[in-house]
Amino acid sequence: MKLVSYYISRHLSRLLFLLVAVPMLVAEPLPLQRAVQLALSHSTASGAASADEQRAFASYHEARNQYLPQVILGSGLGASWGFPLSLEGSAPSIINVNAQSALINPALRDFVRAAKTEWKSSGMQTKDQRNQVIQDTVLSYAELSKWETLQSHLHEEQAAALKMEQVVNERVQEGIDSSLARNKARLSTARVRMRMAEAQGAVDVLRNRLSQMTGIPASSIETIPGSIPPLPEVKQEDNLAGQALEVSPSVKAAEHHATAQSFRARGEHRAMWPAVDFAGQYALLSRYNNYDQFYKSFDRHNATLGVAIRFPFLSPSQHAHAAAADAEALRAKKDAEAAKNRVSEETLKLQRAVEQLGAAHEVADLEYQVAQSNLEASQVRMDAGTATLHDVEDARMQANERYNALQDTSFELQKARITLLRATDE
Repeated sequence: MKLVSYYISRHLSRLLFLLVAVPMLVAEPLPLQRAVQLALSHSTASGAASADEQRAFASYHEARNQYLPQVILGSGLGASWGFPLSLEGSAPSIINVNAQSALINPALRDFVRAAKTEWKSSGMQTKDQRNQVIQDTVLSYAELSKWETLQSHLHEEQAAALKMEQVVNERVQEGIDSSLARNKARLSTARVRMRMAEAQGAVDVLRNRLSQMTGIPASSIETIPGSIPPLPEVKQEDNLAGQALEVSPSVKAAEHHATAQSFRARGEHRAMWPAVDFAGQYALLSRYNNYDQFYKSFDRHNATLGVAIRFPFLSPSQHAHAAAADAEALRAKKDAEAAKNRVSEETLKLQRAVEQLGAAHEVADLEYQVAQSNLEASQVRMDAGTATLHDVEDARMQANERYNALQDTSFELQKARITLLRATDE
């Protein structure tokens, strides 16, 4: 009885494992929108850009908060023999409170502006990185969808090629065809097999890439071609280069960085201007430090409020530091101009590439239609006895080649349109 119970529990455990494990191994359709959402939440590059933006925001608050009083509460306890000397620059006290803040500081005002503008620049960089993640995800998804669709077509090609190879072998054995025809049939099968290996390799690589982007296991990723929305048509007369310059996050980030460097350079020059700070101090003194022996009107409670005025009139090192800041500002300005030129040129190239690829796609589509018509006509002629089996096979191979070329051209056109959409921030 115990043995029967053991076998029953063992089989139930196996059944439970299969019920849990098998659904995990089955590929689950993944819509494009869901893939993009997961990629944005799992992207390491986007997370790093967000961290840089938070750091820039904290730096801005650090500079701005220098206008707020910085209050320090402390104590300087110690015994005195003779005259009460200071402890770390302050008189010995039971409690002391120090407060200090900037009041009039032209340099600090520009440094605050620079930090705020740098924060805006990091925000644009975060947006640009987010757009990059979306583009990479969409392109990988679209390419994977292309290869998955092509795989089903290649399976049909392989079945037809194997069947043709078998027929040719029979014809060679019967003495109808030569060994050359058999080698041609084997070559056709080998070409299909090579294309299938290429497709499987591309599918594995793209699934692994999407897995790293989305956090989903590669074995459970399956695209839905219908979830890819249609892309808008591109008009060649539109000024897309100018539009890209107005909305490009990378251009805005470079411009904000150049402005921030300009503020910082001006602040370094204004560091040699007069500045006024607020300062205050309170101290509760003790009697055992001999204050009452050296001061006739001793009071335990002491306070001082006022302003500290600075007139820096001789600072060669600050002059050199300001000159270096000017050079950095000039470099940032030139980098911003280079970024604008690069975005304008790349957008124009993409716009013209879409036009060229559109024409190439039309040619590939027409070539495939012609090849498909030739295949159908060859089959009709073979049925009528005016064409041979090899004529049909040649027409089939040509139609398959035209189909593969059409799929490749369609993806290249889709890729150019997606990249152009990102350039124009649409």
